[in-house]
Amino acid sequence: MLALALVLPLAGCAADTDADPGADSGRPTAAPSASRPSAAGTGTPAPEVRARLRVDGDTRQYLLHRPATPTADDGSRPLLIAFHGRGGDAAELRAKSRLERAATARGMLVAFPEGLGHGWAAGTRATKQRPDPGLDVRFTEALIKHLVRTERADPDRVYVTGFSNGGSMALRMAAERPALLAGAASVSGQLPTGSAAVEPTGPVPVMVVYGADDPVRPLAGLPSPPPDPEEPILPTRSARDSAAAFAAAGDAGKPVTRAEKGYDRTVWRLGKDAPGGDRRSGGGTVQLLVVDDAGHTWPGSTVPPPEGFGPVSKALDATDTILDFLTGPGR
Repeated sequence: MLALALVLPLAGCAADTDADPGADSGRPTAAPSASRPSAAGTGTPAPEVRARLRVDGDTRQYLLHRPATPTADDGSRPLLIAFHGRGGDAAELRAKSRLERAATARGMLVAFPEGLGHGWAAGTRATKQRPDPGLDVRFTEALIKHLVRTERADPDRVYVTGFSNGGSMALRMAAERPALLAGAASVSGQLPTGSAAVEPTGPVPVMVVYGADDPVRPLAGLPSPPPDPEEPILPTRSARDSAAAFAAAGDAGKPVTRAEKGYDRTVWRLGKDAPGGDRRSGGGTVQLLVVDDAGHTWPGSTVPPPEGFGPVSKALDATDTILDFLTGPGR
């Protein structure tokens, strides 16, 4: 979906030797998007680049969007990492969510990493296709570290989000690396369970957006998924249990549910004495939004979903809702 120019070095990037001490000395590289004017020769970084980062012996790719708005006084910017769904890629999620437009309008850097084999190790169980289930966690950590150093991403304002398998990957990062993140949001993604179980380990604001009529991975979870000849489908707990697990890890009180136009919102407020409270606006919350008449889709998207994925709700703009949650005082 992206027309790319010739591969050029990414201005200011150096090899991430901390991510892979044994890697070759090749520099992470990037290509300006042909859909936006290149800033080469002007001293201004291109607004969109495709870049590479070598981690654990693999050369990983990501799509980076830089905002045109001024940075904070210290030159730093918030960073959003967005994981695509299984079988998708960075361009597909960008088109479906339009996250880069909404986030960059808020002055945020947005990175869309590419999963190996068009997917993510969202669970802890090793499989033939993903023998190292911790690989993507380490890649995400290295990517964040790299962007903090080369793009002046603010380490105190790093967020993750994703769709489907990518949503589960975002939840895994929030569960296993809560101190690394200021917030996380998942669309159509749940926490893996069973032999692939992921358990939240600390307080972090989390939002789970889920379609009430999801035919692919039901709202009630998928504890016994059907076999898949290409890659095993991981079992997951329900959307509510996924959110409740983060609430419990954050010492939250009892949830409050209210009906809003087109969806129900359940809110747990994280405990004031939970560690990391100084990084959470207003103490922070965990929220579950169950969207009426929505399938395994991104609410508010204008991109038609694949056949069998169910309808796209227009009652909720998931992109703005997620970004408001992650960066606003209502977290």
